[in-house]
Amino acid sequence: MLFTEPVFAVFFAGVFSVYWSIRSNELRKDVLLVASYIFYGSWDWRFAIMLGLLSTADFLFARKIAASKTRGVRKLLVFCSVAMNLSVLFIFKYFNFFVDSAIAAASLLHVTLDHPTIHIILPVGISFFTFQSLSYTIDVYRGEMQPVRSLRDYLLFAAFFPQLVAGPIVRPKKFMRQLEALRSISAHEARLAILLFLTGFFKKMCIADNISPYVDQVFARPADYDVLSTVSAVWLYAVQIYCDFSGYSDMAIAAAALLGYKLVLNFDAPYLATSIQDFWRRWHISLSSWIRDYIYISLGGRSSNRLVTYRNLLVTMLAAGLWHGAAWTFVAWGAAHGASQIVYQEYKYWTGRLQALGIGSFAGWLITINVVCIWWILFRAPDFSTATLLMARYLGLEGGGEAALPRWLIALPVGLLSLQWVVRKSNVFWRISLLGPTGFAPAFGATVALTVALLPFGYKPFIYFQF
Repeated sequence: MLFTEPVFAVFFAGVFSVYWSIRSNELRKDVLLVASYIFYGSWDWRFAIMLGLLSTADFLFARKIAASKTRGVRKLLVFCSVAMNLSVLFIFKYFNFFVDSAIAAASLLHVTLDHPTIHIILPVGISFFTFQSLSYTIDVYRGEMQPVRSLRDYLLFAAFFPQLVAGPIVRPKKFMRQLEALRSISAHEARLAILLFLTGFFKKMCIADNISPYVDQVFARPADYDVLSTVSAVWLYAVQIYCDFSGYSDMAIAAAALLGYKLVLNFDAPYLATSIQDFWRRWHISLSSWIRDYIYISLGGRSSNRLVTYRNLLVTMLAAGLWHGAAWTFVAWGAAHGASQIVYQEYKYWTGRLQALGIGSFAGWLITINVVCIWWILFRAPDFSTATLLMARYLGLEGGGEAALPRWLIALPVGLLSLQWVVRKSNVFWRISLLGPTGFAPAFGATVALTVALLPFGYKPFIYFQF
């Protein structure tokens, strides 16, 4: 059940109608819990059962952790919770990856290993709800929150359908507080949520899905295309993955808002960042803050020893890369971003010591956007040979083939980035949401008409569903 399919519109309309017709907060939460499991079970009912069992186990682990007075027992319990969640994640997402890697490594030593005949289906959004569960038991262990008393409330936190399969990753403390009181929504908030959902829909369907065929053909046959087409395809992929993922986040935040719940901002114009650190403060904010709080800080965070700090940073980004996908290209993508942040930290360190001229905001942006785009090649390429060829072509280190994409496509990313800058500066959507019904309706209708005119044929899954 995709946000962009008519079946979701019918599903959400039913949930919305029933939800707001009920005056009891407890009954409303019951409705949302049932709806969330129907939503997730629509992909595969077996995974809905798995989600329920894992959530119940973490609920019980947290209560035992809080009740225990012995530090050793508390450590053992949180270890069991972490091990349980990571084991499930490993089996479903990484088992085949590590088996294939072991077989490949053995072949280099002239040892032949048989591949196991196990067919594992990846549950949608497993990385997202696993990280949410981990944050809950770890927070209780750290004493940052008390365990939830109601199993129903915890199950709803773990399965809340607007953000279940692709985020934003919700922190338990912030969400649990919202369950305590009857939710409400103003007319202005409703208009803003409707605009946000439509914006996300437009970004996904009208931009990302229409760009996808051009990107796919270059990455499938990179040797055939000339240098300008390669650069165009890489820039277009940067637009595609942003519009696809931020589009989902917009729709998730909007759907939650229409039910009275507030989710965290997940994207903040990342391609306007002026440094690689600034990029990660703006891109997939719920994940970057999660890995900072639960991996980077757990490793020791920033240290007086720069080498220790850089080690922690690199390990954290390697974990972020592996989180995104079970392939060495994703690991390399995480390592590349970690190395880029280390280079940036070293630049700040030495220019601060030597009082040298710093990089201006425009130059910083230009360097950052190109570094991010080059690393996107690793993220998108099916293998290292394709990635190496595309990187060399992007950097102008070798010529290309004779095939070419339409030349106007090179201007599309520049135009969309300029449009985002204007929209961000003018805060146009907030202004539209402040209009009364008579002013809002024409603006909304015009946006719907434009969206319908640009809709592609068919539906494509969201890119981050595979993570």
